[in-house]
Amino acid sequence: MSGTTYLAYDYPLLSAFWTMLVFFLWIMWFILLFRVVVDIFRDDGLSGWAKAGWLVFTIVLPFLGVFVYVIARGKNMGRREIAQARVQQEAFDSYIRETARGTGGRTGSVDELVRLSEIRARGDITDDEFRRAKELVLSGHGSSEQPGPFASSAGR
Repeated sequence: MSGTTYLAYDYPLLSAFWTMLVFFLWIMWFILLFRVVVDIFRDDGLSGWAKAGWLVFTIVLPFLGVFVYVIARGKNMGRREIAQARVQQEAFDSYIRETARGTGGRTGSVDELVRLSEIRARGDITDDEFRRAKELVLSGHGSSEQPGPFASSAGR
């Protein structure tokens, strides 16, 4: 063992700071590089050849390519990201609405109560019939299991 061994106290505090700073900047560089590559593919305004050109430029000359891309197209990177987030949020909200409505053609109790109140508002059922049908819906039995005025007037 002819090499020198460095212990923790042999590594000065300022050197530890610079090492952490370089490590942090290296990670930030990779984050920026990946964001630029994702933005190249996300942009619908670029043709396929333009996307290929920007991608080759950022891969062959990464520092210069990313620097030029951020200067030339960086202003709209945030806008494209916000638009993508909006589209994802709308798709998620649509999925939640569809799931909340029920699946397989089965209507939920809320939908049945809405239909009941519409039927009562038209005057097809009385308040007493509405109350009994509402109790059936809320108890979970549904309106189709027990014949009555609601079951016969639901098809009107």
